[in-house]
Parts: sequence; C-alpha cells; structure tokens
Amino acid sequence: MSGYATGPEAGELTFAALPPVRGGAFTRTWWGRAWLKALEDTALDGQQVKEGRRHARAGAVGAVSVRPGRITAVVQDRDGTAYRSDVLVRVLTDEEWDRLLDLAVDSAGHIAALLDHEMPPHLVEDAAGVGVDLLPGIGDLDPECGCEAWDHCPHTAALCHQLARILDEDPFVLLLVRGRGQRAVVDALQERSAARAGGGDAAGGPADAGDGDGGGPRGVSAAEAYALRDILPPLPAVPVPAPGPGEPPSLDTETDPEPGVEPAALEFLAGDTAARAHRLLGELLAGQPVSPGASAAGLTVGEDAVRLAAGRPPSWVAGRLAARTGRSRAGLEAGVRAWRWGGAAALAVLEESWTPGEEALARAAARLAEAWEDGERPELRRSGAHWTAVASGAQLRLGEDGRWWPYRRGADGWEPAGPADRDPAAALTTATAWDAERGD
Repeated sequence: MSGYATGPEAGELTFAALPPVRGGAFTRTWWGRAWLKALEDTALDGQQVKEGRRHARAGAVGAVSVRPGRITAVVQDRDGTAYRSDVLVRVLTDEEWDRLLDLAVDSAGHIAALLDHEMPPHLVEDAAGVGVDLLPGIGDLDPECGCEAWDHCPHTAALCHQLARILDEDPFVLLLVRGRGQRAVVDALQERSAARAGGGDAAGGPADAGDGDGGGPRGVSAAEAYALRDILPPLPAVPVPAPGPGEPPSLDTETDPEPGVEPAALEFLAGDTAARAHRLLGELLAGQPVSPGASAAGLTVGEDAVRLAAGRPPSWVAGRLAARTGRSRAGLEAGVRAWRWGGAAALAVLEESWTPGEEALARAAARLAEAWEDGERPELRRSGAHWTAVASGAQLRLGEDGRWWPYRRGADGWEPAGPADRDPAAALTTATAWDAERGD
C-alpha cells in the first residue's frame, strides 16, 4: 500500500482505492481495531456500521485523501450512486504537539517503532498521561456525507473501515490526521535530538542528563540508537585536511626541565607525531592504503628508532637513536634508506637473515628461470637468501613474502637500492642502474 503526497509541504496524502477484502478480520493491528472501536462507540446505529463494513469489503471506497483534521473519499452505493464522504478529527494544538514530541525524544523506542511502521502502545499510554489523545475516542469521528445523513451512514462508516486498513500499514497517517505529517514530525524530532545533544532542550534550556534518580547520564540501548538513524541530525561534512601538520609547541622556556627530560627531543617527537597524524588522515580520507611509517603501531624499539631517523631529525638526535639501538651511524643510515623503500619489511631484509627451505628455493629458482627465458641470465652466486651478480656487484635479496629486493655494494657494505619487485630481473636492473649512476 502506498500513498502519494499532495498539497503544500506534503500536508496531504492520497491513497489509491484498495481491492475488495474477502473474509477474515478487517484490520490486523491493535491501533486499526482501536480506530474502528471509536467508530462503533460513536455511531448511534450499529446497523449502519455493519453496512459500511460490507461496502468497504466490496471495494466501494475510492481513493482516500488524508490531511490534517479530515479524511475524504467517494463511496459508491450498491446501485452505483456515488457520495463524497468526509470524517473530521480534532487536530492537536501546538502545545499538545510539544508534549508529544518531548515524550518521543525521551524514549527512542517510541519513534523507532513508528519508523518501523508500528504504533507502540506505550507511546499512546504515555501521551494520554500528559493529556494528549492520539487515538480517537467516543464522539471524535465526526461524519459529513453527501447523502445528508446526520449520523454515521454506510458511506462514512465504509471510509473509516478503509482508513483502518491504511493505518495498519502506516501509523504515521494517524499523526497526519492529528495535524502533522511524517516529514514535519521527523524534522521536529531531529531538531529536539540535536538540541539535547548540544546540551539544551528544543526551547534552548539545559537538557535533563540524569536518569531520574541522580544516577548520572541516561543510557540508550544500541537497538534504539540504531533505529533513530532516520531522525538524528546528519553527520558533519568530512573535514578537509590542513595543507600541512601543525607546528609543535616550543618547549624552550626559562624553567629548567626535570632530570632526564630533553625539551628538544620532545619537540622533535611532537613534530613527528603531528606529521604522521596529518599523513594518516590524508590517506584515509582519500581512500588510499596507509603508507609505510604512517603508523608506529606494532613496531619494535629498533624499528621505531629507524622510523624516527627517517624523519630527518637533527644530527644529535640521529646519533642518540643509533647509540641507543646499538647501530653505527652508517648502519642507521642504511636502515633509513631501507625504511624509505618499504618500511619495516624492507628493514627486516636489511638486518635479518633467513634460510629459505626447499620449497622456497624451488619457487625462487622457477622465478629466476622465468625472468631470463632468453638465456642471457647473469651469473648469480647464492648465499642463503642472497643472490649476488658476479659481474655487476649488484645483489638480489629474497624476502619471506617472495619479493626480491635490489641491493648495491657501498663503502660500508651492502645497501638497499630500491623497492621490492616480484620480478627478479626488474629488481636486479634497479640495483645495476644505481651502480651505473654512481659510476661503478
């Protein structure tokens, strides 16, 4: 069943004529039955109500228009005569709406049920407790019909039965009859929710954050919070990262630092943290994979020292990092070069050795044969996981993940020459090209 909006600001809904109903109960929800109970209690002639039920079952009710305070449809008699029929319902005052909306915001489950097309009994009961009658009672359904009957006639009774079927599917229609449509109600609830979240009520006063007995903030169940996704205020726009990280505060003050505290070192660490946070945020917002070194999570002390040194610290900081991790300055510089090529994985290839098993060696041999299918493969001498090109002085190092890392011979030993590659020929070309640039 669906209705389409008409009228200013969707203040009116029109529902297409429904097909005939064959047997069974006319309405299936408790609120639909409550609507019909109000009709039965209001009508003076029960026979007219029964005749109206038969009209509705037979499909004699045309499209139903619902707007604040009135429902309208054309109903046909058995002889084909058509009558415009209206049923009038009192709309709620603004003050009553305020009470009702405050109740709904106080209990997220009420609105969660409405958004799930259910009428929660507790909402009706709580509303009645503050003097707001959602469902009609005796005398609340006021008939007007073209047949000029002064009481409920078969035509207005048929219209009431048809609306009960509509209410079964969408209880928000009841709120429209009472004065406000779904959009207006949701907007008002959103406004109140935002005011509560900001520390005030919809009128600008402070929100009641207690649980009624001084026990602290009131909680909301996860199910209710999820159900409120359609009425809570929208999330703010994704922030645009600043063009660069912020400057760390200066710690150069007249106050002497505590023993063991080096202000310059703290300034460097603060700057490093800001730079990593800025890079990480930019990559995450752009949907890019996190680059090596963007996060220090899970690094050992030695790995984090190399990561810090890769951030180009002052010379004295680099010297401290080398000394504290048992590296020479040359060793730290080699570690920094490896880190810049591939983070912790590249550093492990530089500083750790592993012995490939038979399966790993077989895969490596197959990759080497594949890389030089033309038969011009250079002479490679293997030692563990290292393959050294005899003629060029370049080296391939096999990582445990099956990638090949290019190395070159430097003044202080083997140095990383580039990023890893699945193709050993490409990795060796990278190492050889570096040697050529140096003039080796």
